[in-house]
Amino acid sequence: METILAAIGEALIDFIPDRSGCSFNEVSAFAPKVGGAPANVCAAFTRLGGRARLLTQLGDDPFGHRILHRLQEVGVETDCISLTDKANTALAFVSLAKNGDRTFSFYRKPSADMLYPPEAVQEAYLDGVFALHFCSVSIGNFPMKDAHKRAIDIQRKRGGIVSFDPNLRFNLWDSREALRDAVREFLPLSDIVKLSEDELEFVTGEAEIGAAAQSLFAQGVKLVLYTCGSKGAYAYTPEANAFAPAFPVRAVDTTGAGDGFTGAFLKKLSEFCLIRDGFKTLTASQLEKCLAFANFFCAISVQKHGAIASYPTPEEMRAYKF
Repeated sequence: METILAAIGEALIDFIPDRSGCSFNEVSAFAPKVGGAPANVCAAFTRLGGRARLLTQLGDDPFGHRILHRLQEVGVETDCISLTDKANTALAFVSLAKNGDRTFSFYRKPSADMLYPPEAVQEAYLDGVFALHFCSVSIGNFPMKDAHKRAIDIQRKRGGIVSFDPNLRFNLWDSREALRDAVREFLPLSDIVKLSEDELEFVTGEAEIGAAAQSLFAQGVKLVLYTCGSKGAYAYTPEANAFAPAFPVRAVDTTGAGDGFTGAFLKKLSEFCLIRDGFKTLTASQLEKCLAFANFFCAISVQKHGAIASYPTPEEMRAYKF
């Protein structure tokens, strides 16, 4: 099987503020950058020399065409992207705290990606795909949710890997309960689940990662990733576990850092595991290598502004010997 990554979900324009450490009403200008978690993961994967394709829908508008152009620039395959005149491309305005953490204000009621229908997902889109990745932003009660289910069903029937980063965005949902229910509906359909420190208990109901991992394994998850920012990252399978410390750097902008981690982790993982049945043979050493690789990718990324624009090249990654 070829090492191709596919992702399904939103692609949007992140408007990055011209200054950090202030509120929205203190920002005087925003710079448009292509973003959206699934798009970012694809871009990180291609940045590292892999092949990636994005399944989504954009507005047939200047922002949608900007996204198409940027994704093509970084090597993401865009043949699976639809254009529509029924809704506009999604926008997200970002504010940055002094430590680089973000808050978002979304323009998405509805956006073109939300209207991506299940019949748009062709089986050929998953040809040669070792992993299909998705997040929770696009699994609300609109057509894109059913498109996710169709893509996941095709991927699972072929024995391929399904990767899920909930990437919680509470302000996009009517209630916290609606978001939790949607995430938990998709957990049993996933082989890899990535959770950050502040997402663990909300998603799993467990405050401790060991208990949370066991709960996810009981639902059929095969690999749990647990990211703790500057405190490092953990990986757990039923057979092995590993930890890799973060690299100490000063974060300027964490936009897209979690997506970069996922894309880099999946790229390194593809050296060891290309099918769902391969998880049981992963060793602690292999998991640690994947984590360290992804942590180093993030360490470079957060020292620059934006998401895709901040992702390191293979040459930059060679500064650390994995």
